[in-house]
Amino acid sequence: MTIYVDADACPVKAEVERVGTRHRHPMVIVSNGGIRPSPNPLIETVIVAAGPDEADKWIAERAGPGDVVITADIPLAAKCVAAGAQVLKHTGEPLTADNIGNVLATRDLMADLRAADPFLQGRGGGFTKADRSRFLDALERALRRITG
Repeated sequence: MTIYVDADACPVKAEVERVGTRHRHPMVIVSNGGIRPSPNPLIETVIVAAGPDEADKWIAERAGPGDVVITADIPLAAKCVAAGAQVLKHTGEPLTADNIGNVLATRDLMADLRAADPFLQGRGGGFTKADRSRFLDALERALRRITG
C-alpha cells in the first residue's frame, strides 16, 4: 500500500506526511521539481522530466488496488480509479467509480465554458481550513479502509 501525491501545487503535502507517518505507510511525492525532499524515511521524492502531465503519467503507471492517490487532476484520477486505487482531491472529496464520470463531464463542460467566456476565469474559491480538515478526515478514513 502506497500513498501517491501529485505534488505540483498540492496544498496538503504536510498533512499527507503526518497521517501517512502515523499509519506507517510509504508515500511517494511526485513533481516536476521545486519540491524539497523530506527527511522522513517513509517518503520517496520523485522528480519527473519537465513537460505536461509527466507526474500524472508516472503515478498512473504505478497506482493500483490498495493504493491511495492524492490529486486534483481529474484525468489522472480517472486512470487511478480505473486501476483500483482510492483517489482523494485535496479538499477531501473522494473520486470513485460511481462519481468519476460526472466529475470528468463537469470538468470538460467548465473548460468549454471558460474557453467561450474568458470572464469565467479564476472564479474558484480558495483553499480553506474547512477543506484541510475535510481532507485530513477523508485520508484517515481511506487508510483505515485499506488497513482494516
